[in-house]
Amino acid sequence: MAMIANLQYGWTLFVNPITQKFHWSKAALQVAFTVFVLFETWLVPVEGYLDDRLGPRLVTVMGGILVAIAWAMNSTASSLTAFYVAAAVGGVGAGAVYGTCVGNALKWFPDRRGLAAGLTAMGFGAGSALTIVPIASMIKARGYESTFLYFGLGQGLVVFALGWLLQQPRDSDLAALPKPSRNVSKRQFTPLEMARTPVFWLMYVMFVLMASGGLMATAQLAPIAKDFKVADVPVSLLGITLPALTFALSIDRVLNGVTRPFFGWVSDNIGRENTMLIAFGLEAVGIWALSLFGQDPVLFVILSGLVFFAWGEIYSLFPSTCTDVYGVKYATTNAGLLYTAKGTASLLVPLGNILAQETGGWHTVFLVAAAMNLVAALAAPFVLKPLRARHAASLAATSTARATGRPATA
Repeated sequence: MAMIANLQYGWTLFVNPITQKFHWSKAALQVAFTVFVLFETWLVPVEGYLDDRLGPRLVTVMGGILVAIAWAMNSTASSLTAFYVAAAVGGVGAGAVYGTCVGNALKWFPDRRGLAAGLTAMGFGAGSALTIVPIASMIKARGYESTFLYFGLGQGLVVFALGWLLQQPRDSDLAALPKPSRNVSKRQFTPLEMARTPVFWLMYVMFVLMASGGLMATAQLAPIAKDFKVADVPVSLLGITLPALTFALSIDRVLNGVTRPFFGWVSDNIGRENTMLIAFGLEAVGIWALSLFGQDPVLFVILSGLVFFAWGEIYSLFPSTCTDVYGVKYATTNAGLLYTAKGTASLLVPLGNILAQETGGWHTVFLVAAAMNLVAALAAPFVLKPLRARHAASLAATSTARATGRPATA
């Protein structure tokens, strides 16, 4: 998971050097980011289907090969089309690794599903933290082309080697695992059955609302810092002095990783919807504050960290909630189908550039993103929670009716 993180979180470091070389607009180049996220997410159900039936090893190993190929292609690309194709290849590889690893965690730890999914997703969220400075330094010293090539080959090799160690729990393993203490479904929903329920589509919309703001920040943080005129301003925090953008990217990656197991653990204890209200509301506040105070270099670093801390937990909360509601048998495929919401959200990322250009700044973009997060936060306790309760009651009534031979009344 850590080795595929730079495909998404390191991309922002390459945007300015590429556009400066070829004189393309940032909006045109950021289509590559959207293509990456679309292929990384929308094919995860297919990769999850293969994982649920063939096991995680083959899917992950093939993903590692595609990861290496994608960044090698970026190192020689000289047209927007070439960058788009490389993004598609990298997206397929990253999705194969991501969906398989998270799905495996959901199956192995039913009593701590939020924490397990969060710890696994932390590899993706924080995996690029230690490489931000080396990548930025290598781009300056040797150019973005060499950086793409050597980091791409290295990341792909690690995924290829470690993929052979993954193991899917057998039926005997599942029978011996601790049972979850919270209300979870005993019925094992297939993906098609899940897609016919209102709970799934509500979670899908909430996922899109939450993912949009975070993806915009992920892809656009370097251009935003440049427009705020803080990118190269030295900032001293915690005894460390770095340029504001480099500092922000490093802290953001750590907090974006830590938040996933943290809020996953919280949700295991106080419930998924209650945790969503807290985390999603915090994200809305963070984005709003960044729009107001982000032109101060120190506050830019701190508030961007808050934004990433309050955003990354969606990658533990939604998969664990999905498996709670729809069962563990098809957990990888079902969580992957819900994960496609991230791809849908990525379609809005280039619109952020366009809106910023039309309005003369990022303030309106931030306000729209904050409003979307606030809607998702309020929907969790006031819409999702009662809808889940009705869904569970309907299942219970159906089960009772089958056992007694009477019609269901719920």
